[in-house]
Amino acid sequence: MRHKKILKNKLFLYLTEFFSGMSVMAVELGASRLLAPYFSSSQIVWTIIIGTIMIAMALGNIYGGRKADKDKDPGKLYGRVLIAALWIALIPVVGKYIILGISAILVFTVNSNFLVIAAFAACMIVFVYPLFLLGTVTPSLAKYTTDSLEDNGRIIGTLGAFNTVGSIIGTFAPTFITIPAVGTSVTFLIFAGILVALCVCYFLSPDEAEEKTQKKNLSKVIAGILIFDICCVFGHSTSFAFWESGLTYEGESVYNYLQVKETPNSVILSTNVLFGVQSVLVKEGALTGMYYDYAMAAPYMCGVKDKAENGEDVDVLILGMGSGTYATQLSRYFDNVNVTGVEIDDKITDLAHKYFELPDTTSVTTYDGRAYLAAVSDQYDVIMVDAYQDITIPFQMSSVEFFSLVKEHLAPGGVMVVNMNMYSDESQSGSQQATINTYLADTISSVFKNVVVVDVPGATNKELFATESDEFLTNLESNAAKEENEKLAAMMERALLTATEYEAGENIMTDDKAPVELLGMKQIDSIIKDEVQYYKEIYRSQGIEGLINSL
Repeated sequence: MRHKKILKNKLFLYLTEFFSGMSVMAVELGASRLLAPYFSSSQIVWTIIIGTIMIAMALGNIYGGRKADKDKDPGKLYGRVLIAALWIALIPVVGKYIILGISAILVFTVNSNFLVIAAFAACMIVFVYPLFLLGTVTPSLAKYTTDSLEDNGRIIGTLGAFNTVGSIIGTFAPTFITIPAVGTSVTFLIFAGILVALCVCYFLSPDEAEEKTQKKNLSKVIAGILIFDICCVFGHSTSFAFWESGLTYEGESVYNYLQVKETPNSVILSTNVLFGVQSVLVKEGALTGMYYDYAMAAPYMCGVKDKAENGEDVDVLILGMGSGTYATQLSRYFDNVNVTGVEIDDKITDLAHKYFELPDTTSVTTYDGRAYLAAVSDQYDVIMVDAYQDITIPFQMSSVEFFSLVKEHLAPGGVMVVNMNMYSDESQSGSQQATINTYLADTISSVFKNVVVVDVPGATNKELFATESDEFLTNLESNAAKEENEKLAAMMERALLTATEYEAGENIMTDDKAPVELLGMKQIDSIIKDEVQYYKEIYRSQGIEGLINSL
């Protein structure tokens, strides 16, 4: 068997291990960003990604070892790497369409665990094969680099070191460099391009092979470069919501896919396209009609109008600032409110100032909400917790320990308001099964003396208000009566009328046990089931044509 000269000093083989390890981790991180806008970025989705990739790598290891024993030609290995590289390059071209196609099929055929099954199916179809091929690299290289048993340990150790260092770079580079700078799609293309270049170097390197083999290698190189170039032309778009047109802004940050859309009456921020509106600004100073308006009951509960008459200010802390909708609403309707915001994603804060009229005077700290509370000693009259991420909240902001920390930072008479998302009909019908909102409300009730819940009409949200004060509803009534804005006063009156004392259960979340991901998945399944039932009935009665017409 003739070997190419490029392999004689083994350095090229070590570099192959390095770049393969780097690409595997880059694809894994890219997979999380590709799936997040459609299936969330929860721990469950991460588990699915890691699990399927480990399956692919394990199968690749077995297959690669067997192939290396049967055929010692390194060209077969680099042929597999080239196929893997081109497959990875195709992901930004067709991956989004495959994911939505899988979702469209499963949403009409799966009755439970939709997100889990759909995410698993997407990972298996889109990511398993190229990573299976990259999984063949290590055992194959072990065969090609080992000359005798005397240096076997040293060489295998060196291969492992190169793979590990490559994996480290492949972990940090996408998260902190390529994805924030050029997006997920281009990140796939970058690492695919590295593998293509590696294979080109191998196939074009001089050897003593027959002319027929050299022509075959040249054909592989030309075909590979051509396919990769086509992928670069059609796959560089960062659009996850490819069905949308006329977006004001679309991009990615370290944490989120971000989309800003303007209508004649509003500006809307979505962080993940299939999970609704994250923030909204209604132009010309109107109320949003969303939960932000009902959350403004909190300042009335702590006597915002009474304090204005006495020349006193109300201090508000917002954990999960987003684009600042709540802060903007407060600044529009109250003259004596000081707002401090905490938002972990600084790119969202930039968008808030640019598109959502967030006042420059509003202080925003780029930090995790709980870490911020642990770092400051200030007290606030109102603390709003609105840290939902995709379909759930970070577990560290859902526990007894967290809400106890919030309580410590409330001034006497202060009120905490929590946006509870994803209320389905099942949540409101007294289902025997505890939902994520049941757990959340029970946990808060174990910390605070008084807890009430207010309906948000036409939404899957409820607002929960918690306080140690016994006068908070009396304050709401008396202070809302002093409100000169008729629409806001009517909304506060409705909030007062629908405020229901929460009957606490025993579903308590702690730092040690807070199953928010599983609970969130169950809740979104329930909501999806309710939404899809309408279309299923159309399909049963009118067939595919009726379904298409209804869409």
